[in-house]
Parts: sequence; structure tokens; C-alpha cells
Amino acid sequence: MATFDGVRHSIEACAGQVFHTKRGIPFGYAVRHGQVHLNNTDRVIPRTDFAEAYALMPLSGPGRIQDLQGPSYIFGILTDPRIGA
Repeated sequence: MATFDGVRHSIEACAGQVFHTKRGIPFGYAVRHGQVHLNNTDRVIPRTDFAEAYALMPLSGPGRIQDLQGPSYIFGILTDPRIGA
């Protein structure tokens, strides 16, 4: 498994690309000041939430990370092969 620092760099490098939630809903994001800004909602996900979710990998779905901001989006990003988590 990759380190979180490597995953963080992958998340930043893939900004602007299309990702999908587990249910197949497409979304994109931008990274500003260490936060992921989703393009289809006003939600902003802090880097710390990605780090917390990453510590729980592998995840079978977003249900285990419901206490974090945007669990469906975090799951969609972290489990995408481009990210390598």
C-alpha cells in the first residue's frame, strides 16, 4: 500500500479529472490550501479527513467513514486506481 504522502500527491495531481462515487455519480474536484473542493457541491473536504480514511483502508464502502466530510467522495477518490491507495 502507498504512503499517505504519496496518496496526497496523487490526489493533487488528479485534480480536474472525473471520478465516481460507489453508486456511479460523476464528480470532479480542485485542491486548494490542502483541501479538496468538490465541483458538484459546496462541500470542502480537509486533508485530515482523507488521512483518517486512508488509515482505515481497505474500505468496502463509504459507510465506515460516515463521520468524515463527504464520505462518498472520499471513498470514490481513495479507491480509484489513479490514486493508488
